[in-house]
Amino acid sequence: MQLLANIDVEDLVAATDFYCGALGLRVGRRLGGGAVELLGASSPIYLLQNPAGSVATGTAATRDYGRHWTPVHLDFVVPDIERACAAALAAGAQLERAVRTHVWGRIAVLSDPFGNGFCLIQFLNRGYDEIAT
Repeated sequence: MQLLANIDVEDLVAATDFYCGALGLRVGRRLGGGAVELLGASSPIYLLQNPAGSVATGTAATRDYGRHWTPVHLDFVVPDIERACAAALAAGAQLERAVRTHVWGRIAVLSDPFGNGFCLIQFLNRGYDEIAT
């Protein structure tokens, strides 16, 4: 089974610039005028342009690009968390929780310019195997 990640954004050009600049992703394909495929992560990421206020679900929930919370978010595993944080911040990310160190690795919590949260993770030692049972 293949996993595809989709991120709704209000401005496709700005979002493409952000994710390529912040995380070193690259444009794969442009899918019509409203979607861009980004490559360079373990799964393709699709940026989907949808205006703020447009209906997002069958329950008439609408899209809001102010900072919001969703229990599903992306974690990007990076080799150097300081360098990755600096690149993300320079591209327009907001740091929400500074880098914290755990036995399994280091994590920083950020948000993109469209209100979507994401984390940067640098594994240490044996990664999650340090705490696996």
